[in-house]
Amino acid sequence: MSRKSRAIITGIAGFAGSYLAELLLAEGYDVYGFLAPGEKKDNIKHLSGKINLDRFDIVKEDKVGRYITSIKPVFIFHLAALSSVGKSFALERQTYDVNFTGTLNIFEAARNSGKSLRKVIFTSSADIYGKFKPTNKVLTETQEFNPNSPYGISKAAAEYLANYYVNHHGLPIVISRSFNHTGPRHSETFVVPSFCKQIAAIERGDVKPIISVGDLSARRDLSDVRDITNGYYLMALKGFPGDVYQLCSGRTVAIKTVLDKLLKLALVPIKVRVDRSRLRKSDIPVLKGDNTRAKKHLGWTCRYSLEDTLINTVDFWRQKLGTKTI
Repeated sequence: MSRKSRAIITGIAGFAGSYLAELLLAEGYDVYGFLAPGEKKDNIKHLSGKINLDRFDIVKEDKVGRYITSIKPVFIFHLAALSSVGKSFALERQTYDVNFTGTLNIFEAARNSGKSLRKVIFTSSADIYGKFKPTNKVLTETQEFNPNSPYGISKAAAEYLANYYVNHHGLPIVISRSFNHTGPRHSETFVVPSFCKQIAAIERGDVKPIISVGDLSARRDLSDVRDITNGYYLMALKGFPGDVYQLCSGRTVAIKTVLDKLLKLALVPIKVRVDRSRLRKSDIPVLKGDNTRAKKHLGWTCRYSLEDTLINTVDFWRQKLGTKTI
């Protein structure tokens, strides 16, 4: 019996990484991944015994090199990152270390990993665009970089690095620029799961039936994480080295609309209270991407509706917190 093709996922225990691991297992791959020191396994507990795990710091060049060389993967999906825009301001150096130096270590190790390697998928972000005019512009892959956070800067710098490795070393890197995405397992530090967790806690009777909010006027291009990870896999199969693909829904939705939809799913009446301390207008009032290239070149589509994503996410938090009789 021939050996299964091997795939490495950096950030395998993260939100998107866990779904990508499920997908690759279903497609018949031997899945490998590593966790950061102290990183929890909650998102991949159900995959215990099915995936091959290690644990080390991505900024340690020698460990990254030995790890990738020993596995000889056909695909490397580089998802590992400090992904919070807000937290990146307080963790500037760590953000640059993990998101840029860690990426450099992955690319350098991939360059020396052997002939089996077919593709490296680097997950960038729409945060590289930063502020732009007009504010309602639909963004394409040719939009200029103008990042306004350490996170966005780290991803933009890593894209330049990726292009260098493609052009000077012939490394087959394909870049994903993912827009906002959510779903079950998403950290409550992000807006949609934060709403969902609060609703589940209110339904349990743990807290008063009030959700405190800030500015809800921002409009975001919001996709389901399962569609995004399917896009990563299609990029590995069909993406051309050096190409960039925006993974986004091509539609915008106001955060207020998202909250209204979630409140209709709640099992009890919930009031919304504006917290003036959170009333900071978004620097980017509208963020909308064009997914034409991904659809045309990869055959990628969004399979999950916003309603499906919200139902699945609030149900996830109900299960996570445990249910009580209403």
